[in-house]
Amino acid sequence: MKTTLIRNADWVVGWDDYTQSHCYLRNADVAFQGNTIIHVGPAFAGQAQEIVDGSELLVIPGLIDIHSHPGSEAMNKGFAEDLGNPRLGMSGLYDYMPVFSPDQDGARAAAEVSYSELLKSGVTTLVDLSPPYAGWLELIATSGLRGVLAPMHRSARWFTRNGHVVEYEWSKDGGQADFEAALEVVDNALCHENGRLSAMMTPSQIDTCTPELLAENLNAARERKIPLHTHAAQSLVEFQEITRRHGVTPIRWLADQGLLTPETIIAHGIFLDTHSWISWGTRDDLDILADSGCSIAHCPNVFFRHGIMLEDFGLYRQAGINLAIGTDTFPHNMIEEIRAAALVARIASRRVEQAKTADVFNAATIGGARALGRDDVGRLSVGAKADLVLVDMSDPTMCPSRDPLRSLIFTAADRAVRDVFVDGNRVVENRRVLTLDYEDASQRLQQAARRAEPKVAALDWGHRDINELSPPTFPIVD
Repeated sequence: MKTTLIRNADWVVGWDDYTQSHCYLRNADVAFQGNTIIHVGPAFAGQAQEIVDGSELLVIPGLIDIHSHPGSEAMNKGFAEDLGNPRLGMSGLYDYMPVFSPDQDGARAAAEVSYSELLKSGVTTLVDLSPPYAGWLELIATSGLRGVLAPMHRSARWFTRNGHVVEYEWSKDGGQADFEAALEVVDNALCHENGRLSAMMTPSQIDTCTPELLAENLNAARERKIPLHTHAAQSLVEFQEITRRHGVTPIRWLADQGLLTPETIIAHGIFLDTHSWISWGTRDDLDILADSGCSIAHCPNVFFRHGIMLEDFGLYRQAGINLAIGTDTFPHNMIEEIRAAALVARIASRRVEQAKTADVFNAATIGGARALGRDDVGRLSVGAKADLVLVDMSDPTMCPSRDPLRSLIFTAADRAVRDVFVDGNRVVENRRVLTLDYEDASQRLQQAARRAEPKVAALDWGHRDINELSPPTFPIVD
């Protein structure tokens, strides 16, 4: 097997086995053989077939995006940034999202664009939440990502007739046919020949799934020893719907159903009984989450665009809840998402120490690894997978470089990401994605958006066209 050596790297974010935490190393070597790291530290003494000059490089573990929707959300650029319905808790889920979505060709283009952008921002492991579509496994395998397929399925769709009441249309079979289709994707991913693909059970949202469907998903996850991932406590509408149906908060209801386990990932876990928008008679949700051992997929960007915040990252962390970070929608830029996690937490708590650089970087690496039940990703240590990112320390956005992670997260972001390796394979070289045609996919996505625009009025409850729903920033003058 080929051995690759990054020699004398200026900075390395290594792993300290004694403290079980990341640490900085200076002027260190990182070597990997095949898909496995074999050395992190000074003076590698072995032979290497490829040597990378590490001077002016920061080497970090590949980032783990725990929650993303690549097959649709990239098309919402330019459409969704200023949208939020004040009559539905400022959410865009119920009246905006259903009216502007890609067709089959557009979904593939959106996924290619999203995968490319994620790779360029240092993501090596991606949890891809998408409805199953033809060619999905082959596409994510081609991308070079360590892909975790999360085929979404549900028992009902939500809709609104008037823009202020959300209703649910329940399928006759309770979502059984879609569950079976999702299981087929999961099983195919788990036995995929490249060894980089895995899967999780993903009933879409707790308000759109019957208790029976959720229980089936839990059993399927346990049989396969994989995580269960679902949206919960993500909107004010959902909180009110669950309390109306069951008389308890979404988090308490999940616990009562036995659905909160160490293998459960909750996206997004915002509207707890302690949230400032909620008036509820208990204050138990944080403790319930912590005691269960579940993980929270924290995706700040999509929510703060609507004026919604998780309250707050530091309190969840201090309660003992495992936090991981996902990009969810656009931009598919993981480093910007990490920055957002820090800034939103500081605003919510009015305290800098609620989310220091180490806290959010941990969430994007070892937090994601814990959520996936893995100890071989999210860290640079001997025996771990060779998933790593080379950051250009000479890039002007990284200077001055007293503390390179702070410079990367708060200033440089993806602009300084030079090379990315997944499973020992170089997938980004000198800022260019090697596995996908990013530029061509972007053009195809543009065409898909143009095809979707004329259909908006027919899908919208108020028959508004796209310019009424989402007016341009400034008037267009002929």
